[in-house]
Amino acid sequence: MQLAELKQEPSEKTLTPAIYAALVDSLFQNSVAMFAGALCAAIAAVMTAYKTGNNLLWPCALLIIAVGTFRAFDMQHYAKRTMPLDPSSAERWEKRYRFGAGLYASALGIWCLVVLLGSDDPVAHMLCTAVTVAYTAAGSGRNYGRPGIAQLQIILACGPMSLALLLHGDVYYVGFAFLNLLFFIGLRRITLSLQQVYVKALVASERVTSIAGQFDTALNNMPNGLCMFGPDGRLAVMNNCFTDMLRVSSELVHRGATVRELAAASIVAKTLSAPSANAIVAEIEASRAGNITTFDPTITPERALEWTVQPMAGGGTVVLVEDITERRNAEARINRMAQFDELTGLPNRLNFRNEIQRLLAAPTGGEAVLSALLFIDLDQFKQVNDTLGHPCGDRLLCTVADRLREMLRPDDFVARFGGDEFVVFQPRIKSIEDAATLARRVVNRLSERYEIDQHLVEIGASIGISTTSSSGANVDVLLKNADMALYRAKGDGRGTFCFFREEMAQVVETRRTLELELRNALANEEFELFYQPLVNLKTGRISTCEALLRWNHPERGFVPPSDIIPVAEDMGLIVDLGRWILRKACMECMQWPSAVSVAVNFSSQQFHRRDVLSDVRYALEVSGLPAHRLEIEITESSLLRNTQWTLDVLAQLRAAGVRISLDDFGTGYSSLSYLNNFPLQKVKIDRSFLEGIDKDRPLTLLRGVARLSADLGMSVVVEGVETNDQLELIGIEGTITEAQGYLFSPPVPIHQIRQLLNASHGRRPKEEPVDAEPTRSLA
Repeated sequence: MQLAELKQEPSEKTLTPAIYAALVDSLFQNSVAMFAGALCAAIAAVMTAYKTGNNLLWPCALLIIAVGTFRAFDMQHYAKRTMPLDPSSAERWEKRYRFGAGLYASALGIWCLVVLLGSDDPVAHMLCTAVTVAYTAAGSGRNYGRPGIAQLQIILACGPMSLALLLHGDVYYVGFAFLNLLFFIGLRRITLSLQQVYVKALVASERVTSIAGQFDTALNNMPNGLCMFGPDGRLAVMNNCFTDMLRVSSELVHRGATVRELAAASIVAKTLSAPSANAIVAEIEASRAGNITTFDPTITPERALEWTVQPMAGGGTVVLVEDITERRNAEARINRMAQFDELTGLPNRLNFRNEIQRLLAAPTGGEAVLSALLFIDLDQFKQVNDTLGHPCGDRLLCTVADRLREMLRPDDFVARFGGDEFVVFQPRIKSIEDAATLARRVVNRLSERYEIDQHLVEIGASIGISTTSSSGANVDVLLKNADMALYRAKGDGRGTFCFFREEMAQVVETRRTLELELRNALANEEFELFYQPLVNLKTGRISTCEALLRWNHPERGFVPPSDIIPVAEDMGLIVDLGRWILRKACMECMQWPSAVSVAVNFSSQQFHRRDVLSDVRYALEVSGLPAHRLEIEITESSLLRNTQWTLDVLAQLRAAGVRISLDDFGTGYSSLSYLNNFPLQKVKIDRSFLEGIDKDRPLTLLRGVARLSADLGMSVVVEGVETNDQLELIGIEGTITEAQGYLFSPPVPIHQIRQLLNASHGRRPKEEPVDAEPTRSLA
């Protein structure tokens, strides 16, 4: 098997173009040896012609000289070519070489045939056989790259010679002929072996070249710079990224520059400062693994480079360089975003807390140092956002931040906590009056008019102040105390400031407990609904019942809605609570006479949620209540926000059959345009209109509003009717359709409202418990 592989010439299809060209190129490499061989053969041919006197040998000698000369010139021509040897030109040159080699071998074969058969001179016989055998052996060594040419030369040169030896007849000549056959077989095998060795070497070289090319491509496409110093400290490798990054010449690699020469070139190129270059040189010359970061603000543009130095096992060092400028800048931006408010540029809560805690922890040498923390909340800022939009609100916040900066001392610290909350810390004040003075200035300055996007805006500020005179105070305690004081300031009417007092903590704790209990009460359904009837003044029957929230606290007893609703609104619980009230009220209404509706109050927060329509549809669906038996009561404040959106929602509710009622008319902004612009079906006049109704002016005003509403096609309800005299006065003209108040009934629980409804509509109670309290006749 191995012998067969050696005898088999490699298929041309298995050779790459580069290897094939290299094999052809090997044919033309030793022109001097070929010329010397041709010269020896020519001399030998002339000698045999002269020695034997055979005239046929002179043409043979001339042919050998002519062909040898032609081949010598052809090899010179090949050596002088300027174009690289591609596959097509290699094939052409191989054909020329094959032709010359075959012609020359044929000339030698004919010469041997003529000498051996045309003379008996042993010297001539020795010359021709020796030269031919030597040429054949030399040709096999020279033509190993293309074994086919070597075999062709053996056949053409040695074939005629062996034939002549056999025809000579002498036993020794015949033996020599057979020895030549064995010799020629050995030469062929040697030629094939040499060719395989050479091809393997070429394939290995090509693979190495390919790997080197891939490595070079990978090296020069690395995102990082790389250079390598050999064991002698000379630069051996440097990729393109490194040269571009440091703006140095690749010639440094060719002349084997040292690390100091490389550093000097970088300084000249102004890509490294001298201190940075010296630090890098010291790190590399120390021959230890390490990292070093250089940042040169004096270099334009500013750059931060991270250098990784890694010694190699056999000596030398690999250096990786990464440009971390963008990463460093991004980290700086992220760090600033984590420490500063992006909108105003002020420190944020985290930054403020860390900085103030550091200031409070600083030693004071035993001296009592008074400091103050002012918690500032903007008044009416939400209305600006709602009416003018968030971009305008953002610019207003920036202006507020600028005004705060103008009023503070260099040592004071101001931060924005988010939304419309700002905090100021005053270290080392002389007395609490300094804090009060600053608070007054802040309230007055922030209350001055603003011009934002050609809009004149007015807001206010409420401030809570906490103070400390002890070193090591806790910033969280100061913030908590200031927040409690702020809550009191806002409760006192806003636009003012308040210092923290210890009793405030109890108020806040009570509120916190109430908030927790409210959540539990909603989760455990501890709330219940009371209902207060609205009586139709013409029929004397109950037409509607208003659902009112009640909470029978296990310890506090009945908690009034005035304590529940504001806390629920601040907690954001009012929406969930409103959904519960809506569902319960609709379900209860299904137990009443079909002519009676239920009225449910919607807070502004609940009404302005995007899913308010879904909430109403769901409550009607799960209860089975017809839409026309549901009245939604909204206040004037609900109509102030997002007017177009509000109008769309009201229109969709009315289209679904739900009735809309304007509650507490006359207590808010009291714009008569609401009656005209919004699809209202009922107006509830606030109880304040009944004060002094026995006088002409209040009565005229009440009747005027009622007449206007009636003319617009709306029902009119008067709230807070408590006496028969009031009922008689409001019912004279007939424009007021319904009345509500303690004259008819206070808010009562479910079983009592059912009794009232049965009595009003002549229905027989369905096993209702008898109420111990007598109820006023509604007829």
